[in-house]
Amino acid sequence: MFPNPLLVMALPLESQGVFERAGIPVLYTGVGKVNAAYALTKRLGEYRSAGIAMPRVINFGTAGSRRHVTGTVLECHAFVQRDMDVTGLGVPLGVTPFEEIPARIEFPTSFDGLPNGVCGSGDSFVMTEAALECDVVDMEGYALAKVCWLEGVEFSAVKYVTDGADHAAGQDWHSNLKLAADRFLGLYRLERQ
Repeated sequence: MFPNPLLVMALPLESQGVFERAGIPVLYTGVGKVNAAYALTKRLGEYRSAGIAMPRVINFGTAGSRRHVTGTVLECHAFVQRDMDVTGLGVPLGVTPFEEIPARIEFPTSFDGLPNGVCGSGDSFVMTEAALECDVVDMEGYALAKVCWLEGVEFSAVKYVTDGADHAAGQDWHSNLKLAADRFLGLYRLERQ
């Protein structure tokens, strides 16, 4: 099966079964940048091998934020790696050295009515202020955006702020998963009309 758009989420916990009950396929990548990049690259390779046009990729995910209150939903139009730190070699924070890909990857927005923001991805669950300027923090967005940028694939990412990226982030994340999943399903259905 080769859905278009291709809906991507990190974990079944983030969908709470709402997409499965609605018969909507989801690619679950696992947590973190490496798992996200691997799973999406592998899946896009399957489209290519089958001779099927590349899908638009939509990432629904949860995020922490020190700028937006819990329950805020925003579409990320730009993505940075908040944990890429080669400052010891004189490279600015967030920049991957020795490559031509921009440190900040941007895509056009496609979900009407949602505020836009910058997503800072890294392989840590944030409970303090992020050093790199961003509106929300997650663990997969940048990796998914980079794969789509490299493959020339359309990409959209919508993040539901589940927590304040603070001392209570873990508990708040768990408490808000069902609200996030229901909101994602509503946005997906609106987008498909």
